[in-house]
Amino acid sequence: MRRIGAALLLPLAAALALAGCGSSAPPPASANTLVTAAGSFGAAPAVKIPAEKAGSNLYIKTEVHGTGPVLAKSDSFLSNYVVYIWSGAKHKLVLSTYTATPQVLANTLLPGLTKALDGQKMGSRVLVVLPPKYGYGPNGNPQVGVTGTDTLVFVVDMIKIYPSADSAAGTRVSDGGGSLPTVTAATGKAPTVKVPATAPPGSLVTRTLIKGSGPPVTKGQYVVTQYVGLNWRTRAVFDSSWSRGSPLGFEIDATPAQIIPGWNMGLTGVPVGSRVMLVLPPKDGYGSAGASSAGIKGTDTLVFVVDVLDAVNGTASH
Repeated sequence: MRRIGAALLLPLAAALALAGCGSSAPPPASANTLVTAAGSFGAAPAVKIPAEKAGSNLYIKTEVHGTGPVLAKSDSFLSNYVVYIWSGAKHKLVLSTYTATPQVLANTLLPGLTKALDGQKMGSRVLVVLPPKYGYGPNGNPQVGVTGTDTLVFVVDMIKIYPSADSAAGTRVSDGGGSLPTVTAATGKAPTVKVPATAPPGSLVTRTLIKGSGPPVTKGQYVVTQYVGLNWRTRAVFDSSWSRGSPLGFEIDATPAQIIPGWNMGLTGVPVGSRVMLVLPPKDGYGSAGASSAGIKGTDTLVFVVDVLDAVNGTASH
């Protein structure tokens, strides 16, 4: 389900080229304007889509006007949403987060969604009807069953903003060091990690660097993080949410797992607002198979510095 959601939200290169396209003149009336989404913010919407062919114009309607902070282009945000595929005179629901956990939407979305959501206030519910040229273009997205003639219908509840420079907000208690990596960082910037020229520990290590004042992370929650990951062997960064400009969200201890084992074990119980260093032996990372796409061998120990920005329960609405 989470993989389907990501594929529906993240644009293809062809779709990105279409961002901002279309005329500024008022669009002609079409079936798209007949789509409705009834219900209150935070509850699954009752969506009605007419039994006719969708029009070719982007349709945006703010069903609930929020009063919270305004979404900027560089921000990510926590949301609940539903997605329908409208094909010919038929439609089907393909994703709803209201039955599971809310999700973070990054600052790079399908062109029509970007246009619809930028500048909206938190607490808003936005209905968006995306004809192909505002979504995946003429090639569609076969991975999730979207053809080049399908229209997408989104209803998005905008819950909470996460600026791209969001970081741990607690009290600094350690920089690591000794037999562990040393971590330094300026406020709001990616931490710098120096791995020592010694053998890594043989078991999972969780070291609190900044202690937050929020509630502890519990199993089943949706956790929002910033992180940087290094390979102990190469001492090089192989992944970073900071470089992408948006935090990573996932469910703790989900089935099937959404994160590697060391994150499930190391982050459970960590107070929100904290920064922790996780040192993961292979069995708690990618196992004996490693991750060749990231240059990780089956014998590599990994180092992560993780900022826990938030942790929310399923069907969160505020």
